[in-house]
Amino acid sequence: MIMSLQIALTHHQQVLQESRRGDNVYLAYQHHYALGDQIQISTDQAPVFIWAQLDAALKPALIYVSQKQWAYQIPFNTEREWPYPDGAFAGKNHYATVRVATTEEISTYRNWAENSHDQREDTGAYPHASANAETRDEPVFFARNAIDGMVANESHGNYPFQSWGIAGRADAELDLALGHPVEVDKIVLVLRADYPHDSYWTSVTVAFSDGSQEVWQPKKTAEPQVFAVAPRVISGLRLINLVKDADASNFPALTELQVFGKAVL
Repeated sequence: MIMSLQIALTHHQQVLQESRRGDNVYLAYQHHYALGDQIQISTDQAPVFIWAQLDAALKPALIYVSQKQWAYQIPFNTEREWPYPDGAFAGKNHYATVRVATTEEISTYRNWAENSHDQREDTGAYPHASANAETRDEPVFFARNAIDGMVANESHGNYPFQSWGIAGRADAELDLALGHPVEVDKIVLVLRADYPHDSYWTSVTVAFSDGSQEVWQPKKTAEPQVFAVAPRVISGLRLINLVKDADASNFPALTELQVFGKAVL
């Protein structure tokens, strides 16, 4: 059976524009977005892997949609600092596209944590990052920034230096839900490295969804830090027991979390 998708722009549940159905659909909208606008993706089967690019400023994302409808809330720049490029979702000429992923794309070895379209709330689209602490509840420090595919880490705050900030909490934890089983063998941490403003963690515990744990000792570096793991099938993980270095800075942070492996189909 051929998968069928539909894409629509809605405002408080009122459909403003929608596309034809098919396995590769787009939405061209030549008006300014308004607060409350959503792009809604509907499918006749679920779950499904899709490729989505809902704004030209965002990287395309391979997303596992667990339900027959996924709603993406249009973000608006109402903050002092912003985790999206200038012009994202702005202006009056917009193009969004969604297509069903191929079996070859789903079966490849890749970073299964990356999702440029993740939102702060769990919308049933994965991967999804959440945390028990986010600095001042500001978008540039949301957990979602740690999986958006951006690795610029030698500053902090405004795009492209968004990160997961922990609000100074010693009990901060980050949860990554993949939404589906993946056999993983490598994890990469990119620490925010705006030194000496930033500190870093000397110990990080990774609690996998299969019940196993590993403890790592990151270094004070701007380079990506690669941790090989014994292959295991997981549907998510949690970063816990984050131990800050005993330096003068109160600001350890995570720029990017990458999880490499192959989906279990």
